[in-house]
Amino acid sequence: MNNEFDWIKSVTPTKTYHSSVKVGIGDDAAIYSHGPNEESVVAVDTMVEGVHFRKDTMPIKSIGYKVLAVNLSDMAAMGASPRYFLVSIAIPKQGWSLEETTEIYAGMNELAERWQIDLIGGDTVSTKGPLVITVTVIGSVITGKRLLRSNAKPADIVFTTGQLGLSAYGLEMLLETGLKVMEDISLRPFMKAHQKPEPQLEAGGLLADSGYRISLNDISDGIAHEAKEIAGASDVDIIIDWDKLVIREEFLEHSLEKQEEWVLYSGEDFHLVGTMSEADFEKISIVFKEHDLQIHAIGNVETGEGRVFLERRGNRSPIKKAGYHHF
Repeated sequence: MNNEFDWIKSVTPTKTYHSSVKVGIGDDAAIYSHGPNEESVVAVDTMVEGVHFRKDTMPIKSIGYKVLAVNLSDMAAMGASPRYFLVSIAIPKQGWSLEETTEIYAGMNELAERWQIDLIGGDTVSTKGPLVITVTVIGSVITGKRLLRSNAKPADIVFTTGQLGLSAYGLEMLLETGLKVMEDISLRPFMKAHQKPEPQLEAGGLLADSGYRISLNDISDGIAHEAKEIAGASDVDIIIDWDKLVIREEFLEHSLEKQEEWVLYSGEDFHLVGTMSEADFEKISIVFKEHDLQIHAIGNVETGEGRVFLERRGNRSPIKKAGYHHF
C-alpha cells in the first residue's frame, strides 16, 4: 500500500445500511436524504493518545471500538438512533504502523456493523504528536421524542441503567499490571467496561419511545458531574442515595473514599442517568425487565437551585467534587 488514497480505499465500507445514503466516501462531502418527521442529532468526540487511551492498557482494536462507542452513548442520551459517522484521524509518523491504524478501523467497524451505522467520510492527516481520533455521529429522533437534561421535576425518581465504577476499577488494574491482567477471568467485566463499553442505545430508544417526561444524560465524566448537569439545566436539586447504588462486591474490600472515587467521580461508564416520575419509573421498569435491561432507582429530585447531594443512611451532604475535566 503506497499512499494515503490506497489506504483510505482499504478501510472504505463495501456496503451501506441505509438507502438514504446518496453519496458516501469518495466525493468532497457526503449526501443523505432526510424524512419529514424526524429531527437530526449530531455528536462529536475526540480521543487523544496518552489522555484517553494507551497501548499498554488498550488493545488496538478496542481503541476504535471505544471512540465510536462514546459517540453512540451521546446518541442514546438523546433517545436518538445513529445513522452515519465520519472519522478524522491524525496519525503520528512514528510509533504507529499502518496495520495498527487499520485495526482501529476494524474496531469501529465491529460496532458499526452491530448497530448498522454507515461510515460516510472523514479526513486523514499525519502529525508529530500523539494519535488523535475524532468521530462525528449523525442520527435522528422522531420529532417530539428527544430527551433533554432540562426535563427533571421535583419528586422525580433518579435512575441509572447499570452499575457504576467498573471502567475506573478496570483502568486501575490495567495501569498496575498492563494488558496481561486481561487473562484474569474474574476481572473481565471490568476490562470490558473500560475497553469496550456498551452504548445504551436500546435503553435510550425505549425511554424515548415511552413518551414519558424524562431527563437524560450519559455518564462519561462521573455520575456526580452528569447529575449536576441535569440539576443545573432543570433548576432542581438532585439527591443521590448511596445506599441505593448497586456497588460491586469487589469494591467493598476497599475504603469508602476509594469506592466513592470509582462510583461517583471517575466516569467512562457510559450508562445513562436520568429522572422521571415515580409512576412512570414503575412502568418503564417492567419494560426494561422484558428486554433484559437494567434500570435502578438511585435517588430523587427536589425543589432547588442546581445542586447535587449525597445521602448515606439519612445523612446528607452537598457533592462539591466534580467528575473528570480536561481543564
